[in-house]
Amino acid sequence: MSEQRATGSADTRSGFWHTLVIFLRLGLTSFGGPIAHLGYFREEFVVRRGWLGERAYADLVALCQFLPGPASSQVGLALGLSRCGYRGALAAWLGFTLPSALLLILFALGVTRWSDSLPTGALQGLKVVAVAVVAQALWGMARNLCPDPPRLTLMAFAACGALALPGVWGQVGVIVFGAVAGRAFLRVPVDDRHERLPFTPGRRSAALCLGLFVLLLGLLPVLVLLWPVQALALVDAFYRAGALVFGGGHVVLPLLQAEVVPNGWVGGDTFLAGYGAAQAVPGPLFTFAAFLGAAMQQAPSAWAGGLLCLVAIFLPSFLLVAGALPFWESLRRHRGIQSALLGVNAAVVGLLLAAFYDPVWTSAIRGPGDFALALLALLALMAWKLPPWLVVLVCGLAGLAL
Repeated sequence: MSEQRATGSADTRSGFWHTLVIFLRLGLTSFGGPIAHLGYFREEFVVRRGWLGERAYADLVALCQFLPGPASSQVGLALGLSRCGYRGALAAWLGFTLPSALLLILFALGVTRWSDSLPTGALQGLKVVAVAVVAQALWGMARNLCPDPPRLTLMAFAACGALALPGVWGQVGVIVFGAVAGRAFLRVPVDDRHERLPFTPGRRSAALCLGLFVLLLGLLPVLVLLWPVQALALVDAFYRAGALVFGGGHVVLPLLQAEVVPNGWVGGDTFLAGYGAAQAVPGPLFTFAAFLGAAMQQAPSAWAGGLLCLVAIFLPSFLLVAGALPFWESLRRHRGIQSALLGVNAAVVGLLLAAFYDPVWTSAIRGPGDFALALLALLALMAWKLPPWLVVLVCGLAGLAL
């Protein structure tokens, strides 16, 4: 223990900037979505730098998939945390997140300020490519998270429930339904192999983080009712989205759409165009929140709105990673929790299926040309394995032609 603390103290002196540079390079080059990000992290921190072993990395990935939020970003936070404490987690988040967030804020400023000069065909192409991207994510998630008839059935019920009860609370109800059904009907064996991470926060500070996570989740809606200020409403909406997303970054699509489009904060076409553009930038998909904040039709918007929404959607991940690490050893062996998580994962696939129909498909596919373009984009992504940024660029140009 004393050796571990001495190493952590030595790393802290120069670890922040060292960690920031490493993750900044990853943030500039990590295309391909969450699964690809986890591969980049393994190559960089397990194979090349030896920050932790294979088994510890696998357990870290399992923990971050267990928690709500963006799994790849949470793995990055935990890696920074293991390197030089909370400062390392901040450095990892800044380096991995800011490149794509800044690019999406700039795109949002272009869409909102010069929308009349932007070709409508290019924006339609971005909406169409969102169809292909969500279809690819839906297929991959269904194969991994719904491999048997009970979970496929649960997915179908969840999709029907999300369509029948649109809105944030309907989606929360679907997630709760998935947890209850999974706890009651699904069983999972628990893997007892484990390799402890090189650094975890103390249990007291971890408990404070978990308490703050729950407090904000319950308190922010009350504060919005008492003080209906737009900035506070944004923090509440994006914090709740970041706290309730299970199953990967693409699942944030229905949660954010239900928050910002019905309220008139962001137009439906702008929402889907930004989601399509988010596929063309490296880094985590959750930086889509920066685009939405910058594209808001009322203040705060532009840079202030983008950064506010970005921090709000990632704050639950900070609190959950720091809070869960010390308790992971006991959580991972609890069969009831694991079963409930299986149900939640199947339910969020149903949420994504519902979002694929409405708003993605109903808003983007307006005729045979759009359908053909979406089909070709899906073929390029799944069969030819072309990089997403290239598919987005080609679809934007094809939208101009159509």
